[in-house]
Amino acid sequence: MPSSQTFAVVAASRLFAMLAIGGPILWLHQEEGLLSLAALSAVWVYQGVTATRRELQLSLSPTTEAATVGVICALGMTSAPSILAALVVPPLYATAVAGVRTMVRTVIVESITVVALGLMWWERLTSEQVIAIFTWVMTGLGLSLIASVTFSSDRVPDPLAPYRDAQEHLKQLLDLAGSLSSGLDVGALGGELLSDVSDRIPNRGLVLYVPRGENLTPVASTVDLEPADLAACETLAGDVHLRERGPDSTEIGQGFAFRVSEQAIVAGLRPVDSDAGRSLMLGEVAHDLGDNAVKLDAALLFAQFRDAATADERSRLAREMHDGVAQDIASLGYIIDALAARPVDEQQAKALSMLRERVSTVVAEVRRSVMNLRTSIGEAESLGGAISSVARHLSESSGIPIRVRLDEQPARLRPEVEAELFRIAQEAMNNAVKHARATSIDVRCQVYAPDAIITVTDDGVGLQSARADSHGLKIMRERARLIGAELVVRDNASRGLTVSVSLKVPRHFVGSLPAATTTQEMS
Repeated sequence: MPSSQTFAVVAASRLFAMLAIGGPILWLHQEEGLLSLAALSAVWVYQGVTATRRELQLSLSPTTEAATVGVICALGMTSAPSILAALVVPPLYATAVAGVRTMVRTVIVESITVVALGLMWWERLTSEQVIAIFTWVMTGLGLSLIASVTFSSDRVPDPLAPYRDAQEHLKQLLDLAGSLSSGLDVGALGGELLSDVSDRIPNRGLVLYVPRGENLTPVASTVDLEPADLAACETLAGDVHLRERGPDSTEIGQGFAFRVSEQAIVAGLRPVDSDAGRSLMLGEVAHDLGDNAVKLDAALLFAQFRDAATADERSRLAREMHDGVAQDIASLGYIIDALAARPVDEQQAKALSMLRERVSTVVAEVRRSVMNLRTSIGEAESLGGAISSVARHLSESSGIPIRVRLDEQPARLRPEVEAELFRIAQEAMNNAVKHARATSIDVRCQVYAPDAIITVTDDGVGLQSARADSHGLKIMRERARLIGAELVVRDNASRGLTVSVSLKVPRHFVGSLPAATTTQEMS
């Protein structure tokens, strides 16, 4: 943000320019020139007022001021040639508030405006007028380049600039969200893109990948591929992903892969009886997919933004709970301890002891909630690993054994999908610990990206009538619906409850090579 001294310099330049222009007009009694001077004064007074009151969002931009000054100069230069001196000021203003690049654009705008409008209005420009325009524009350019050194060192960084930019972008996002005809569902948009690729390239299978760190995550495929074919597609897509230079496509034998957008790569296999030597013109196909690629990239970026905002809000809530509610309840416990040390009678002692136990239970519950809010899936940890970590903490704090069985592939799900599945499993385990009166809990996590099934089973009292203030099951259903998964809650045949969430996008998706099943006992 420019400093007050910078605005003072610009204001002084405008004042001296008006004196230099107004002197000859008044001396020579150029009455028509007074109108041009009045219009110019009105523009610069408005700019000065908005700058003085720091209402910079109301100020004319440098290019807008340059165009306005160009119009005034073009209309008034015949009756009052001195008005062309105003061309010095817009480049100086642009340098002060935005830098040299904007100043160059400002010089171009005012030059084109005054020349083009002058030719249109007066039908011709005299040699004296052309020389005067050139002289004053070059004067403004030279002074601005000299002043740029002073302005750049005098410019005060605006600590709120990133927030203002974010505010503007968020407003635009909210305005646009309702007008997106295809929505922002990554799976659906990925399926549309693969359908278009299939229409253009004969194939026996396609897979759409998006990057996650240094690795690739499968989003969708057209058929269930054999393990060997799936590995071939992943290798081809990885080759394209790692290329920093060179072509964004590759063809090896019957396999091919090409980049369709900044964040998406399609890999596939030709039909067995196809001519492997014939080029598929992958670059042209990628170009034809431009519209779908833009939609997919927008959906992926929106998912990343939503995850970042959610993680930040959860951290904020965890801090407030720990520093506020948790501390207040702990202080209440100290007061109860002080009263319990000197009870009036035995009945009061028992009441205080019971109250202390309830306070301890609430403190433990708040701490568990803080832990849940702070726990998330790291880039280096799998979904099953994150679920195992939560199960371990819950088992240690509750004393209930929790067994976790993992059946995962190395390929990861999309971050936003993993986050929602993790929260569903976390809530199911919390409910089993807090409400089911269970003696053991079994968790099974199967991940064959982009599919997954998580099941939480306990031997407790089963499904009970929900309290009026209970929202756990409703939230789990909302999370499942957000990623296109199905949530099933049912009583077991003997006793207890099973909560199962299954992710199966309504297209044929990638098959997988079953990974080794591991069992972990939490105690």
